[in-house]
Amino acid sequence: MLGALRTDLGRAKYLLYAVAVVGALAFMWLAKQSYSVYRLTRGVGDTWFHTADGRRWFRLDEHRHDVPLSNIAPDLQRAFVAVEDHRFFVHPGVDPIAVARAVMRNIRSFGRSEGGSTLTQQLARTLFLSNRRSYGRKAKEAVLAVLIELQLTKQQILELYLNRIFLGAGIYGVEAMSQRVFGKPAKSLSLAESALIAGLARAPAALSPWSNLDEARSRSHVVLRRMRDEGFITDAQLRSALQAPLRIRPYRSDSDSRHGYAKAYLRQRFRDEFGGDHPPDWRVDTTFSAELQDAAEAAVANGLRATGKPTLQAALVAVDPHTGDILALVGGRDYQTSAFNRASRSRRQPGSAFKPFVFAAALQRGMSPVTVLSGVNRIAPQGPDEWTPRNVHDDAPDEMTLRAALIESNNRAATLLQQQVGTRRVLSLASDTGLRDLPDVPSLALGAGLVTPLAITAAYSVFPNGGLVVRPRDIVRVRDADGGTAFRQTVRSDRVISAAVAYQMVSMLSDAVGRGTGAPVRGLGVNFPVAGKTGTTNDFKDAWFVGFSSSVVAGVWVGHDQPQTIAPGAYGARYALPIWAEFMKRGSRTRRPVDFERPPGLDEETLCAISYRRPVDGCPLYTEYLKDGDEAPGRLCTLHRGSIRQRLTRTLEGWLEEAGRRLRGAMQW
Repeated sequence: MLGALRTDLGRAKYLLYAVAVVGALAFMWLAKQSYSVYRLTRGVGDTWFHTADGRRWFRLDEHRHDVPLSNIAPDLQRAFVAVEDHRFFVHPGVDPIAVARAVMRNIRSFGRSEGGSTLTQQLARTLFLSNRRSYGRKAKEAVLAVLIELQLTKQQILELYLNRIFLGAGIYGVEAMSQRVFGKPAKSLSLAESALIAGLARAPAALSPWSNLDEARSRSHVVLRRMRDEGFITDAQLRSALQAPLRIRPYRSDSDSRHGYAKAYLRQRFRDEFGGDHPPDWRVDTTFSAELQDAAEAAVANGLRATGKPTLQAALVAVDPHTGDILALVGGRDYQTSAFNRASRSRRQPGSAFKPFVFAAALQRGMSPVTVLSGVNRIAPQGPDEWTPRNVHDDAPDEMTLRAALIESNNRAATLLQQQVGTRRVLSLASDTGLRDLPDVPSLALGAGLVTPLAITAAYSVFPNGGLVVRPRDIVRVRDADGGTAFRQTVRSDRVISAAVAYQMVSMLSDAVGRGTGAPVRGLGVNFPVAGKTGTTNDFKDAWFVGFSSSVVAGVWVGHDQPQTIAPGAYGARYALPIWAEFMKRGSRTRRPVDFERPPGLDEETLCAISYRRPVDGCPLYTEYLKDGDEAPGRLCTLHRGSIRQRLTRTLEGWLEEAGRRLRGAMQW
């Protein structure tokens, strides 16, 4: 019995310890929150985005314009109170009646179908919490609301609420929304206009007056009737407001156009994670480089200006090949004119810029850069429409190596290679690198699918980083006002091709820049090691260049929003490549490139750069890289004269090859 008593006392002691620890933690949390609420009397802070090097960059709610309560129309104040919290002036921060009603309705519907948040609770959530639904968050929200009510007056709370509420289109506060929707300050709004603004709070995106004016107007009528029910307006005022015309200004962006696409992209990514609420004094650490963003915007602006086509658009994305970090992003010609982000949202055919994934699948299957494709000009029609590819110039040879086919961007060779490798293998590799939902069609090798510039740029990282797919990363970490981590993105990578295959692709794509379709890069001043591929779609509707150095992968798309011919002969080398070259040249000052790192396990062979055979005297030379299992060419070059001894050896090789061919034919007979 004594032992049992000791056990019970021990348990009680541990329970007391646990209660004391929990109580201490709760007290510390309350003390912190009380101080945070106290700071509201001096104004609230803001959530700031930082560049990759830790410098402050821009605020989350750049569009907000705080005004005193006296500069907000009384009708607008009453409209929010009527529709959002009609007992605002009598409850202590939490409305017991609303909570009880919400609980009963939730029980009846077997779930959380209705909340009971007051204006003060909404303000607490906006200022201090995320909008993730949980009972824990609701409890914190209620405590914070009471703390706010204890330290601020109702007028101060209402002023903060009306200045901080998210109303859609990246806009916080009634003053900014009033200016954008009606072109007038909040103090000058009519009753009908006030009701429309107040109605947006329920669902800012769904009720946007620019995209869904009918629903926004319908919601404003609900607000007006609630105002009448609460005694804020008379029946005559209600009838007049219901009939009053609403003149909505066209949507326009009033942000600073510098870095506009990057800022909008990051703000949206933040809201995707945390919703429309706006916690203050949070810190968002991004992956972007301000210097590279400037370089990207200058390159796009200069490149489009040089085309002389004012309706032409462009997108540029730059990614760190080793981490997937997005370094810069430009989504169009001018953010103030068009906020549509073509870099992350526009899906277009990549043309020949997709070919490297076909060649990588072939190398991964066991082919080498000097594997010879035979019958290039005799490939059979494919598919129900009897489709066959055409080259830009139809005088291509019937046999060619993989390296030559990629350098020349030969369509027939790429299609034949797809047939030999198998479309499923190509689709599998493309999907592994992030290029998903591509069609299973014979023209896949020529870029028949749809990709975004961001997706294909990130996919190209697999070549310079040694065969790893890295997922695009834009936000590294979000820290709350207390320094805690509210969100974190780690580097994610998986191997999809071997390091040897990746380096063979780097070598081939370097040749595409050195002496292929990407050769103009060198004439534009890019004199450090780079590799890449052009892309042009049917009827010259899209122009691409995607390439990389050891430190940056960049992709450029040029075209019209509604696909149409850019111009006759609008190849990727002519329209996209100059933008890419200018960006890479500028960007090399910030992220210095070095030679591509060759992995172990590759053998070097010196070959003729024209015939891709063993060289003779007079051959231009290049270094081929062969992985385990790859066969080096056995024959001497037949395109260059060579020495007498080499010519005799070549003749003997020809006799032996012919004799072997006849012997095989006789044996088959």
